[in-house]
Amino acid sequence: MIETLRVLVALGLCLLAVMLRLEAERFGSAEYDEAGKDGRGPSVIRRVAWYAVGVGLVVAVLIVHPNPGDSLLVTFGDRTQTIVVGFAYAALGTAQAIGFAWLRYHRLRLPTVESYPGALVNALATAFLDEAVFRGILLGFLLGAGVEPRAAIIGQALIYALATRLGAPGRDPYMLLLVVLIGILGGWLTFATGGIGAAFLGHAVTRFSVFLTTGHAGQVALRGTEREDIERRRRTPDGWRIVGIRDNTRDR
Repeated sequence: MIETLRVLVALGLCLLAVMLRLEAERFGSAEYDEAGKDGRGPSVIRRVAWYAVGVGLVVAVLIVHPNPGDSLLVTFGDRTQTIVVGFAYAALGTAQAIGFAWLRYHRLRLPTVESYPGALVNALATAFLDEAVFRGILLGFLLGAGVEPRAAIIGQALIYALATRLGAPGRDPYMLLLVVLIGILGGWLTFATGGIGAAFLGHAVTRFSVFLTTGHAGQVALRGTEREDIERRRRTPDGWRIVGIRDNTRDR
């Protein structure tokens, strides 16, 4: 009876962690670690609070659950498999980020150097929380409930995509597709290796690669709405020159 109660409490904490992911935009973290229209970035205190609460909920689940080691998947996994497939996942994630940047911008849209440390922390913290909550805990609960592995992997990936809110109007479909693929691939790797180590490594590198190649943490602007696109429309087209209005007073 007590063990059942502890499992239910752990499940409730897991759902709170999912709800916290829904509020990433409010905290300016994860994909929403972006400067606003005024050019100012989100509050550092709010972002740190989001990371801290997320980690606290993950730790609480592991403490409350009566048997997290066997029932949940918040472990490193098989060491050899994790390293090999984790680096392969990271290479694939880097390649897709570069490919998207070339297709979208015809160049690598490198951000300013001073933004790298904050973006790296955001990528690592977000990747850990996403993998621990969705691929580690949620997937573990689904498998423990008897859900067929393929259905469990797809189910947690869809819940993850909904929790990121990247399907809202006005957002580029690229990031929605990317998080769905991250959810499915991460879930499959977690199930195959027995832990979230490979999924975390690949996810963190993919997320940071997107930042390095597009200049965005995840809120890729729609076509024609980037700062340089707006500035390009304001400039005189190449090959044109402005002809001034003649001052007739000089001819008098």
